[in-house]
Amino acid sequence: MIRALTLAATAALIATPALATAPEVLQPAFKNTIVSTYPDGRQAKLWLNPDGTYRAAGRRGKPSSGRWTLKGEEICLKQQRPFPAPFSYCTAVRRGGVGTSWTGKAVTGEQIRISVVAGR
Repeated sequence: MIRALTLAATAALIATPALATAPEVLQPAFKNTIVSTYPDGRQAKLWLNPDGTYRAAGRRGKPSSGRWTLKGEEICLKQQRPFPAPFSYCTAVRRGGVGTSWTGKAVTGEQIRISVVAGR
C-alpha cells in the first residue's frame, strides 16, 4: 500500500500550482506515465485518468489502484486496491510534461527521482 501511494503521490507532482481545472492541469499525466526511481534503482509507475482514478505498479511490480482528488494546490491519492488505504496522501503539484524530471520524497521518506515519460 505505501509503495503504491508513494508512487501515486510523487507522480502527481506534474501539474501546476495555478490549479485551474483538473483536465487542464493534469493533462500531461492523462496521456503519459509518471516514473519514480528509488535509490536502489527500482522504478514505480503511475497512470492518472481524467475520471479521478489511477493505476500504479509499485517498485516491486505489484499493482494498485485508487482515486485522486485536487484540494487547493495539492493532489491527494487514496488507494482502493488491493485493499482500501486508511488515509489519503496529499502532495503539492507542479507544471510539466514529457521530459520533466525532479526530486521528491516517497511516503517512506526516501528521496526519489520523478520523471514524466511518453506513453502509457
